[in-house]
Amino acid sequence: MRCPFCGHAESQVKDSRPSEDGAAIRRRRMCPECGGRFTTFERVQLRELIIVKRSGRRSPFDRDKLVRSVGLATQKRPVDPERVERMINGIVRQLESMGETELPSSTVGEMVMKALKSLDDVAYVRYASVYRDFKETSDFAKFLTEEGLSDGGEEEP
Repeated sequence: MRCPFCGHAESQVKDSRPSEDGAAIRRRRMCPECGGRFTTFERVQLRELIIVKRSGRRSPFDRDKLVRSVGLATQKRPVDPERVERMINGIVRQLESMGETELPSSTVGEMVMKALKSLDDVAYVRYASVYRDFKETSDFAKFLTEEGLSDGGEEEP
């Protein structure tokens, strides 16, 4: 494993253990060149998934990209990081078990939206605003009304 600090091609594993949810192996590593310490996670990948974008472009499924987009949606929200990790693991397992090697990006987006809706309403709306490409505040209002998340804009006295 290449050192992220100095780029040295080798590193030594100092400690290995299962991650908290058991879906990965957590390894603490040390670079013999610069002495830097870092953590890596090793996960099982059942098959290479290809995501077909709306434009028709194909790209390999990137779990880290999924983690980043969900992280942005849940940023500064009172959501347990372990629940987010379990949600992401569940989505990845669902994608891998679908039996398809090529999946439309809309499949991933809808799965994330469904999972976020049960996790946190604000994170759900944040993700939807990017995924559905909201342009104006009226797009938010329409979405909130359709999803039953709005009280109709009425203020209480």
